[in-house]
Formats: sequence, structure tokens, C-alpha cells
Amino acid sequence: MAAAAGFVDCHCHMTAEEFLQDTEEILERSRKGGVQALVSVTENTGEFERLIQLSERYPKYLMPCFGVHPIQRKRDGYHSVTMKDLEPALSQFDKYRDHLVAIGEVGLDFTPWLTPTSADREEQLKVLQMQLDIAKRLGLPVNVHSRSAGRQTIAFLREQGAEKVLLHNFAGRPSAALEGVQAGYFFSFPPAVAKNNQREKLIRQIPLENICLETDSPALGPNAQERNIPSNIHIPCEYIARVKGLSPETVGQATTHNALRLFEKIRHKLDQ
Repeated sequence: MAAAAGFVDCHCHMTAEEFLQDTEEILERSRKGGVQALVSVTENTGEFERLIQLSERYPKYLMPCFGVHPIQRKRDGYHSVTMKDLEPALSQFDKYRDHLVAIGEVGLDFTPWLTPTSADREEQLKVLQMQLDIAKRLGLPVNVHSRSAGRQTIAFLREQGAEKVLLHNFAGRPSAALEGVQAGYFFSFPPAVAKNNQREKLIRQIPLENICLETDSPALGPNAQERNIPSNIHIPCEYIARVKGLSPETVGQATTHNALRLFEKIRHKLDQ
């Protein structure tokens, strides 16, 4: 089922609380499931050190990204990101620049009950802009979240001159996605897309050369009640193949090739 070189999971959360007890077992299952590399993102600065430690334990396999997510979890629930959330991260990007394969998870989330005011949205744009500037300075791609803000996110990325972009779990309109395709952006899809046909039109219209695979583990698995794991990467591969009338092997090979084009440092690490 996997391509000869294996799958690349372009977006997962291996520092999530759900994996604290059995990280090693999950990573071993991923290897056996045909995953040759995992791109692990963060949502806040508190995850950075653990991610670096994990990547040092699993070199050439677990590839770290640092980013501050547009929605932050606090004890009293969730709130839209502020510059105060980003400030503790700023020195860490440079400290670990040689380890990082991308900046992420960054982006925009305009879900109304999470980002109720225009001031919230403006602050998100500032936080994203600063992280895009860091990515440019470090020569790294960005791993991007765009919930309820697909068109706005792509327009802002283009306005900022972002070139190496992965739009993870993209759920915007095909017309917005095609603007991203025109800019050379990539789109990745998790196992949850196979649960219904809501993304079928979108996936059909995005060229295969702009598609990557992800799991977004531990979220967005085939069953909402169950923890998602990276070895489920074959599920979106098979779904995309079915939608496009291709073999899973063709989609596996193409998406791995795309991932290694986008994340150049992964290719270099795997070649070492």
C-alpha cells in the first residue's frame, strides 16, 4: 500500500497529551504502517522542549516544527492567540533553527465563537505575520491552519510573499484552493476526510502534484471517538486515490514526492 519510500505524515502532534504514555509504541506502529517520516507540529511554546527531545531520540524519523497556533488552550477554555502567547517562543526559533524542518502550526482561525471580534482577528494576523517572517528568515516552509478562514488565509499568505506552504486539513472552497495552487501551495488531508464526501469536489479539483498526506494525530481520525495515530495515513491515501480514479500506490508515491519537495530538510535528513 505504501510507496516504495514510504509515506510522509506532513502534520501530526506527537507532543499531545494523548501520546504521553505510549509514544514509543505509536512510533513503532507508524514505521510498520509504512510511514518513513513524521512532521510533528506544536500549538504553544510549552511543547517545544519535549518535541526537540523526541526528535533527538528519533532522528531521521520525527521531524520537528515550532509554531504558535491561532487558538490557545488555557485552564478556563480557549482563546484567540495574542502577541503575549508568541513572545516566549521568539528566542526558541533561533535556538533550535538547525533542528526545525518548518514553522507550524500557524495560521488563522475565524470560528465565530472562538474569535468573536475584529480585534481578535487583527491580533491573529499579527501573530501569523511575525511567524511568516521568521520562516522566511530561516528559509523554512510553513505548516498552516485555516479554519473558517480558507480564502483569507491564502490571500494573506500570498500578500506576505509566502512561497513554501502546506495548508493542512484545508476545508475552504475549491476556488480559494485553486488560488493557492496557482501560488504553488500544497494541501494535505487527514483520515477524517474519508468519513463522508464533503471534500470530494475539493480533492478532485486540486492537482495531485499539490497534495500531501497527514493524520493530524491524535485528532481527525476515521472515528471521532477514537484517538487517531500516524499509521492511519493509508486512509486518506486510499480515499484520494478513489476520488481521483488512481491507484493508492500512485497517490502514495506522488504525495511522498510532494512532501520531500516542500520539506527540503526532511529530504536531506533522509539522505544522510
